[in-house]
Amino acid sequence: MAASTTPPVPPAPPTPREYLQAVLLSAAVGIPAALVAALFLGAVHYLEHWLWVDLPEALDESTPPWYLVVGLPVVGAAIVAVARLWLPGDGGHEPIEGLSMAKTPIAYVPGIAVAALATLSFGAVLGPEAPVVALGGATAVFLTSRIRLGEHQLSLLSLAGSFAAISALFGGPLVGGVLIMESALGLGAGAQAIPALLPGFVAAAIGYLVFIGFGDWGGLDAPGLVVPNLPAYDGTYIADLVIAVCVGLVSAFAIVPLKRSATRLQNRGKARLRMPAFLLAGGVAVGLVAVAADLLGADSQDVLFSGQTSIPAVLAETSTSVLVVLLVAKAIAYAISLASGFRGGPIFPAIFLGIGIATFPVIWFDMSPTVALAMGAAAGMAAQSRLLLSSMLLASILVGSQGADAVPAAVLAAAAAWLAATALERRLLPDPEAAAEAAEEASV
Repeated sequence: MAASTTPPVPPAPPTPREYLQAVLLSAAVGIPAALVAALFLGAVHYLEHWLWVDLPEALDESTPPWYLVVGLPVVGAAIVAVARLWLPGDGGHEPIEGLSMAKTPIAYVPGIAVAALATLSFGAVLGPEAPVVALGGATAVFLTSRIRLGEHQLSLLSLAGSFAAISALFGGPLVGGVLIMESALGLGAGAQAIPALLPGFVAAAIGYLVFIGFGDWGGLDAPGLVVPNLPAYDGTYIADLVIAVCVGLVSAFAIVPLKRSATRLQNRGKARLRMPAFLLAGGVAVGLVAVAADLLGADSQDVLFSGQTSIPAVLAETSTSVLVVLLVAKAIAYAISLASGFRGGPIFPAIFLGIGIATFPVIWFDMSPTVALAMGAAAGMAAQSRLLLSSMLLASILVGSQGADAVPAAVLAAAAAWLAATALERRLLPDPEAAAEAAEEASV
């Protein structure tokens, strides 16, 4: 599979006047796009808290009982099925195809929001990045729909809205900007992507004020991937650099076959079951995997969801056996969620898996969790998305000033994961054109 993001590229370079107009409009849409993203993330946070904390307490349970661990993902699957059947847009982009930044019609917003809420809050193993991107872009296009704009200007504004919305998830506008640029370069459109960055950065910088202004409302004081209280990592050690390469390789050898398995499961499921039945079966399977992991010593709440709030827990794990159970269960639930029709983003769970793999040296060799976080996040994102620079930048932002010396390890981990994933995907993942030709021959 090629680079997993598919950002839109303006069909033709805009004139200077049109470009300036797009930049000014992007400043105007930055706050509304970010506000929509904040409201969505707040809704996810409150619904998740109500389902998994308040509801068990009302049932006199200190933790979610097994029937909720199995039942809630099934209920979420049913809601996703209804959204996909009855609302326009099929609930949004297929997560197994990667993160898309294509322009989203405003008519698709209700279906995307409902399907994503049901996926993320009810426990399926996908991230919030895909619906946030879609909702931000659709908001920007809707707000400028009454202004006569060219197609290239609409593409720029859609991208700017997505940029503003996703900025909080990745700790500010820098990762989003590099992600867009790197994706466009992978599609051979780098020259056209450079002017697309300015409206995006303007919208993201202004829109990020929304997330800062909301404070701790809706959990937005800890957006995206945030790991507090990291110990300082001073100096760069050769042993850690060697471990970083190993983490990158292992992450690629774990995530690429997982994507292949998810693709096969999706093809077989679609051939044998209707969409609602396949979704419900996926919800049951995700819940059962989480229950099984709980019985074997892991926490079912760490198996479910995108994994972003469970990163501190996995870094603090001290048992190799429990960590193995957690990562195997998370990988299985992630593959099922990718394949069975849930709607969300594919990147955050892969980052969790990369960090989990990097936690083994923390347990075995007393390696710093700060450098483990950096190399694991970079390796997981690079292996899943095949975006190299974005992965390195995300890792450096995650560890901040406490882990400035961990950046070389993150670079090596991302590079190793990217090289291994590239080689593995050419060998393991089917070529779409070859698969289409084979299907056509089989039908004849």
